[in-house]
Amino acid sequence: IKKFKKIKHSKPMLSLSNTFNSENMKDFISKISNYLNIKNKEFSFSSEPKIDGISASLTYERGVLTKGLSRGDGVTGEDILENLKTIKEIPQKISDRSLPEVLEIRGEVFIGKKDFKKLKKNFANPRNAAGGSLRQKDPKETKKIPLKFFPYGFGVINPMIYKTQSEFISKLKKWGFNVNPHNILVKGINEIEKNHKNIELLRSSLDYDIDGIVYKINDLN
Repeated sequence: IKKFKKIKHSKPMLSLSNTFNSENMKDFISKISNYLNIKNKEFSFSSEPKIDGISASLTYERGVLTKGLSRGDGVTGEDILENLKTIKEIPQKISDRSLPEVLEIRGEVFIGKKDFKKLKKNFANPRNAAGGSLRQKDPKETKKIPLKFFPYGFGVINPMIYKTQSEFISKLKKWGFNVNPHNILVKGINEIEKNHKNIELLRSSLDYDIDGIVYKINDLN
């Protein structure tokens, strides 16, 4: 349906830049070095497979899930909270005394390849199935679809108490989220290339579609 309430994201859900070879990756690292005016340093990157699903953001206030939005156009999303609540891998409450008062977790909703085989009469591909399921008018219908969720980052965190992306990812595990097991730290272009080859070898055996690998500087500062 097209009648979901539209809500502006607290922080835009921006697009990613693409690179298709190691030379472009070297340019990316070089631009970071120049921008930060740091020379001869091998940056540590958080690396994770880019799931081909539907992006969503979850906002927790004092540990309780209060808002769930689709990415939309990146600036404004749709209120799909009740449908997101039907996904078993999304905790509706986080118990942690050190939790920030406001915590926005971003991730990807998807359907596994094996599960999709049972649904493929109704949908063109797993991504369509995930998107269609999140836009059901009745959450009971969404609940029938075996949707999964991989968190990959954050929007607004208040107060911001995390120093690195890897620290935040480890917290997600502690809070009960299913974090992608291929999320690792790499340093320098050689490790980036090695990681790329490893994921390429694994790609066909993964139970979800991927369309790349995402690299983020691990140091949030």
